[in-house]
Amino acid sequence: MAKEAVIEMEGTVQEVLPNTQFRVRLENGADVLAYAGGKMRQRRIRIIAGDRVSLEVSPYDLTRGRINYRHLDSPAPVRARRRVPFKKR
Repeated sequence: MAKEAVIEMEGTVQEVLPNTQFRVRLENGADVLAYAGGKMRQRRIRIIAGDRVSLEVSPYDLTRGRINYRHLDSPAPVRARRRVPFKKR
């Protein structure tokens, strides 16, 4: 059985909720409860309020979605990586 087609939409993160969930306002004005997709969690991509995101919405439940992409025009704060000096034995 084939997967049903998902609806791709864009919106703005309004609120960051516990358990890696986000309240996203779509371009058409609807609010969606969304979570970060697996690759975004795996790569530790930070999503903060005000970010523009692309998400997939299921045709069965239009109030829930999965965030697939955070647009780069609203960069999140970058955490500097600490360099550990190489120690000789």
